[in-house]
Amino acid sequence: MNDSSWRAPARGEYVGAWGPSDQGPAPAGPAHDAHQAEQTRPMPIVPPEEPMPTPPTPPQKKRAGRDLRAAIGVGAGLGAVIVASLFVWKAAFIGVIAVAVVVGLWELTSRLEERKEIKAPLVPLAVGGTAMIVAGYVRGAEGAWVAMALTTLAVLVWRMTEPPGGYLKDVTAGVFAAFYVPFLATFVAMMLAADDGVQRVITFLLLTVVSDTGAYAVGWRFGKRKLAPRISPGKTREGLGGAIVFAMAAGALCMEFLVRGGTWWQGLLLGLAVAASATLGDLGESMIKRDLGIKDMGTLLPGHGGIMDRLDSLLPTAPVVWLLLVVFVGAG
Repeated sequence: MNDSSWRAPARGEYVGAWGPSDQGPAPAGPAHDAHQAEQTRPMPIVPPEEPMPTPPTPPQKKRAGRDLRAAIGVGAGLGAVIVASLFVWKAAFIGVIAVAVVVGLWELTSRLEERKEIKAPLVPLAVGGTAMIVAGYVRGAEGAWVAMALTTLAVLVWRMTEPPGGYLKDVTAGVFAAFYVPFLATFVAMMLAADDGVQRVITFLLLTVVSDTGAYAVGWRFGKRKLAPRISPGKTREGLGGAIVFAMAAGALCMEFLVRGGTWWQGLLLGLAVAASATLGDLGESMIKRDLGIKDMGTLLPGHGGIMDRLDSLLPTAPVVWLLLVVFVGAG
């Protein structure tokens, strides 16, 4: 490339595709002028096409976070086992409680070891927990407290067989597990020990389930304001209101027609207390699961999670119902 290729073309000089031509000025004449006019003719302006309107996106339907069919099937199966054991033989229901307690303890201690490296001793917890259930049914609250004390002692001694590292956190978790699962479940056995124990247990189970169902149904349909977003983002204040209304209505019916000596206004108070305790129990276990970084305590029950995921609202509600029934209609 030489310097002439970078200079500006002289006036009248023909410029080809590869720069100024050395053949002299461009030819003049009508043909050339017409050709030049054709090349410089402006392109016609085409108006832009209007974009096609985008169809509005239909609102997404709220969906449950679990397999609803599996949850209903498993719930119906558990309900059948509970009802059959209650009406056929009371001792069979004590066995159902004991199995649920042992499986719940296994789930809780397994998650503690997996996520926090806390080794709460399962064997003394399982044996002591079963003893608590039986003692509560046979000897009442006094027997339950004695069994709880002996279970605590067994946890302390059992852990001594291992190295001392982590002893304090392991036995603390063991005592917590003993109180949280079997001791609270003992109040169900104490309800069953009354003369109308079957009716009392059915009232307890029915109100807890109705409270959970009311919270789910109303919260799913109308829930907007979060109840405790840092603990359980799915729970709403509207859902809590649904739990209260449903539980109070069911409580009035149960106390009027099911529990011996009960009245409808006592059922309203009982339902209100159940809605509060069931919600707090659910939030309490949600705190535990958030601390452990898990969604469910187990996978034993399709559509539900684990046994502990079903006991979360039942366990703290049991002593509340037992106490109020004793106050309202006596120990039986």
